[in-house]
Amino acid sequence: MNKFHFIVLISLLLISPALVFGQGQTLSRNELAGQVRIVSPAVPFLNITPDARGGALGELGAATSPDENSIHWNPAKLAFIDKEFGGTFSYTPWLRKLVNDINLSYLSIFKRIDEKQTIGGSLRYFSLGSVNFTDETGRDLTVFKPNEFALDFAYALKLSENLSGGVALRYIYSNLTGGISTSSGSGDHPGQTIAADFSFYYTGNEFDLFGKKTNINAGMNVSNLGSKISYSDVKQFIPANFKIGSVINTKLDSYNEFAFGIDLNKLLIPTPPYIDENGKVYGKVSDKTSVSSGIMQSFSDAPGGFSEELHEITVSTGLEYTYAKQFALRTGYFYEHETKGNRKYFTVGMGLKFSFLGLNFSYLIPINQNNPLEDTVRFTLFMNFGGLKGKKTNTTDEQ
Repeated sequence: MNKFHFIVLISLLLISPALVFGQGQTLSRNELAGQVRIVSPAVPFLNITPDARGGALGELGAATSPDENSIHWNPAKLAFIDKEFGGTFSYTPWLRKLVNDINLSYLSIFKRIDEKQTIGGSLRYFSLGSVNFTDETGRDLTVFKPNEFALDFAYALKLSENLSGGVALRYIYSNLTGGISTSSGSGDHPGQTIAADFSFYYTGNEFDLFGKKTNINAGMNVSNLGSKISYSDVKQFIPANFKIGSVINTKLDSYNEFAFGIDLNKLLIPTPPYIDENGKVYGKVSDKTSVSSGIMQSFSDAPGGFSEELHEITVSTGLEYTYAKQFALRTGYFYEHETKGNRKYFTVGMGLKFSFLGLNFSYLIPINQNNPLEDTVRFTLFMNFGGLKGKKTNTTDEQ
């Protein structure tokens, strides 16, 4: 395929697993709210769940108990992790119903500085396999292996006994074409940009609920706040995202624990406008919109009004059962509205911990038939060393 077609294909595969198209005349507000307008940022690999625990919980993670993958979900959680040092490696074969050589690898580590401070780093590498580039006549040009990666550094600080704050700085690199020129002669180059996350995490004191020890966590993460990225002359928004969630943890006894939570996510980039066959524009044209204006605009620019804005919120729910902090069973559900991508699926998984080593596994079960995400599996190997003496531990450790 030529380079332009390849970029379009990758965008469709990564952003919209359910490909739906709509046509319309001059539309009412209610009809506009039902039109397909997928919010499509560049480098969408940043929002792919990298680890098996979050993958098994329906992509839940803003307020789950701290673990080695907290940098992705909520960097502030690192301040409450009850180990001195740890790391994790995750591997996810991606879109295997369509292709057999796309995968996501994720490496993350953390180190506690003292009772209040923890630092961490992560590397996310997304390989898009091999692509044979041809020109318009079908003549072979070259074989290229597109790839993207993000390198993070995170810092978390305990602000009080129950509250922490965190920041993460991120370098993003995306090379989709290897610099091969298009037929128009315009040269392409790898996209590069930097971004930051700002997050908070709250873990409440234990209280009795029906005679069982219980506590509630809450978390918020505003992620991927950064400049646009470009591969040629066109600058594109990266997937800035607002995540908020809560988890309730209940200890049935000294061995058995349950945690149930919910996350809400919304992309902080403009909604694409709708133009009917008469040329009438519904919504705002955003080609020249700045990043800061795009964030503000993202809450009110949907052509279908407030109801369409609500459609842009994805919902993740998850349930985790843990036995003796050594064995875990997990399940979850992810929901995205039909007009915004139509990703709806259940997830299941389990975790085992052996001394300082552990293994997590997750499996995705889509509701829609012939979904490219069908049979997605994730594997995570994690390790941690050294418990922190005197540390508050009313949340469940990763299993």
